[in-house]
Amino acid sequence: MLSKRNNTLRKQTLEPMNPRTLEPVKSACAFIYSEKFDEYTYGEAHPLKMIRLKLTYELIKSYDLLKFPNISFIESELAKEEDILSFHSKEYIEALKAIDMGEYPQNPSQFGLGWGDNPIIKGIYEGSLLSSGGSIQAARLIMDEKTKIAFNIAGGLHHAMPDRASGFCYINDPVLAIKELLKKYNKIAYIDIDAHHGDGVQYAFYDTDKVLTISLHEAGTFLFPGTGFSEEIGTGKGKGFSVNLPFYPGTDDETFVWGFNEIVPVLIDAYKPDAIVAQLGVDTMSTDPLTHLELTTNGFCEMVKKIRDFNLPLAALGGGGYNVANVARCWTLALGIFAGIELSDTIPEDKIRLLKEHGYEGNVLRDNKIKGKIDESMQKMAEDGINYIKKNIFPLHNI
Repeated sequence: MLSKRNNTLRKQTLEPMNPRTLEPVKSACAFIYSEKFDEYTYGEAHPLKMIRLKLTYELIKSYDLLKFPNISFIESELAKEEDILSFHSKEYIEALKAIDMGEYPQNPSQFGLGWGDNPIIKGIYEGSLLSSGGSIQAARLIMDEKTKIAFNIAGGLHHAMPDRASGFCYINDPVLAIKELLKKYNKIAYIDIDAHHGDGVQYAFYDTDKVLTISLHEAGTFLFPGTGFSEEIGTGKGKGFSVNLPFYPGTDDETFVWGFNEIVPVLIDAYKPDAIVAQLGVDTMSTDPLTHLELTTNGFCEMVKKIRDFNLPLAALGGGGYNVANVARCWTLALGIFAGIELSDTIPEDKIRLLKEHGYEGNVLRDNKIKGKIDESMQKMAEDGINYIKKNIFPLHNI
């Protein structure tokens, strides 16, 4: 595995912009959150810091986004056990419940639990119920046509498997959101732009044509979970409905977004889903401490706009992101995009101080547009992946 380069956040010099309305979004956006997330932790030494959710919420409030009439605030609710059991095994859920009761489960490694990625910490089950409950709420809000877009920043935990935790994920909320949507809709598209492959979601729907999963990520050769190669295209009825585009370490905005544009809009147009679930992990950023990609807020926002502009019911979820200032900036920008609001680049002074406490060296919302150094390895991996998809998957969709 590669070790993360010790990059520093680049200074930004964009001129401040006044808030203005972009092209109108057809209906409202719901923002799903709860201050109860402050009560949960993975532990001081764990790279997934729950403070990132609070920082995002505080930055969103500082821009008065929740006062806009086309954005509604929805309090996150706990998922019900019956919803969780639609994907996860009873035995595994009982082990998580035991942890919250202060009991140490027998043979925790059987369930992927222990020191390291998935610690045994009291409260982890309830916290997972709250994050997954928000994703189920997002699905129900768009199903009931109460909003066109629902955004649960605490969701996007895409690695959890039916009977075990994996990659900081205990309950797979994207799977639960998709299963909820399938109660009404016939076809769902899942788009994942996290640096890590969405292996748990792919696993859940690998043999069905009811869900099209598309994951763009750092190649599994270099990064956990070691999956997500282009050859993983589904099986049985699901053949051609699992799509993976891996990228070489160091890939920047230009190449990553190019790959997105070459593959995602074409497949969405051909598949014609009834709704979309999008995992918007931001560990693709150049200053993320766990990954090796070189994206900025610019590439992230360009893809979020594309997803919005598919103009389909959308359940948007959070995901990875281990530089908490990046998380707060990107997901604040995303909410603005969903609501059709372009935010000033000037971060309020008190929030700059708050972000600086967590390592942010800039003072504005967006990164400078920086062209990375493209080498042959990066370009070749992207081209090879795109060509493989066009040759082996596009024909299965009559493209």
